[in-house]
Amino acid sequence: MTAPTLHDSPKNSGWIEVIVGCMFSGKTEELIRRIRRAQIARQKVAIFKPKIDTRYSNDHIVSHSEAKLLSSVVDSSEEILEKAQDAQVVGIDEGQFFDARLVEVAEELANQGKRVIIAGLDQDYRGKPFDPMPQLLAVAEYITKTLAICVVCGNPADRTQRITGGSERVQVGAKESYEARCRSCFVPPQA
Repeated sequence: MTAPTLHDSPKNSGWIEVIVGCMFSGKTEELIRRIRRAQIARQKVAIFKPKIDTRYSNDHIVSHSEAKLLSSVVDSSEEILEKAQDAQVVGIDEGQFFDARLVEVAEELANQGKRVIIAGLDQDYRGKPFDPMPQLLAVAEYITKTLAICVVCGNPADRTQRITGGSERVQVGAKESYEARCRSCFVPPQA
């Protein structure tokens, strides 16, 4: 019996990549980098963002450093499944803003042989897991955790400190509302 060769590997093998971290850690920038490489390789890509995220653009995913890519805006995870049929690579930004069905959608796309790349916050402003990201981490083949720099002490930061009021879990904002903090400098909100 001979060892398998490259030609013996499955042709339609898909997978899930998840990029997580706190705000200002470069998640969207990393997603854009991976998508651009796929475009350079002439792969068909489809990029999605949730309708709720209008911080920098209505129709682009945009990093805090202003890198951007044209994207489709969707209301639900189900729409991604419908609109990504022709894509080889599917990019999804702000995964934490999607419904729980995002996990099933990502798995279905990967099972169709697609490379699925999802970026999102792994923790909310209270330092608690931000669904559906933990469930995506459980089924992903590849995981990247990005770190920011703590604005208080300069150490590696993996928490998002809300600096404005409000107790809603989802409050879309940027530098005016949030800061990156390390474990020591993070101050959980009072219940």
